[in-house]
Amino acid sequence: MFTDSHCHLNFPELADNILTIRDDMAKAQVSRALVISTSLERFHEVHGLATQFDNFWATVGVHPDNDDVQEPTLDDLLTRAKLPKVVGIGETGLDYFRLGERTVADMEWQRNRFRVHIQAAQQTKLPLVIHTRSSSADTVAILKEQGEDGSAGSAGGVFHCFTETAEVARAGLDLGLYISFSGILTFKNAQDLRDVASFVPMDRILIETDSPYLAPVPHRGKTNNPSYVPFVAQQIADIKGMTVEAVAEATSRNFDQLFSAVLR
Repeated sequence: MFTDSHCHLNFPELADNILTIRDDMAKAQVSRALVISTSLERFHEVHGLATQFDNFWATVGVHPDNDDVQEPTLDDLLTRAKLPKVVGIGETGLDYFRLGERTVADMEWQRNRFRVHIQAAQQTKLPLVIHTRSSSADTVAILKEQGEDGSAGSAGGVFHCFTETAEVARAGLDLGLYISFSGILTFKNAQDLRDVASFVPMDRILIETDSPYLAPVPHRGKTNNPSYVPFVAQQIADIKGMTVEAVAEATSRNFDQLFSAVLR
């Protein structure tokens, strides 16, 4: 029924409890989850979960905020993207939130990494899983620079864990991207984000946990897991004036359309 389009089940907070989490998912009618890669060093964990369990899939990518890991080459991504049950490229994108003493100009390595991921997505015809934080203008600009304009040659993808403005959402939609909402949507201080969700068309929305982070109300502060994604769906249902079942159906259908290789 429900599909968690973005989670990190290989992270230590969750990896030791996979069987319990799967039981909880079944009880909550969460039928599928996409396990997201954040480094090449730990890709084998992500891919191992996807191959071990029939309702998990995987991506391959290196998170933009990881600066102490193996830098991915185009061949690194292309080779892993050919493996069974790999259905997306990412998590990739830009993150200027923790610059510290660095400047935006110093982050060219991050922008180049993003370009490599985009090229891999275009060559494999797999969608991008895009992270953008305090960097939306550059994120959109690089997508356009690399030809991601929603046309037939584009890889497409999703802005995951969306927290940006309606203007950024509109730019993403104009580029053919989907918008994914997480448990942040349920937070008391997230009315601006709920206003964005009301604007995004239902046929372009995904739901996610980004677990183990960002557990939705009423579990805020706890370790998140895919069984909590129905709370995100319920918030969207309230915003859109729909039933939660209709939101589950629509977002799962959107997931299928975006990750069309999901049955590989």
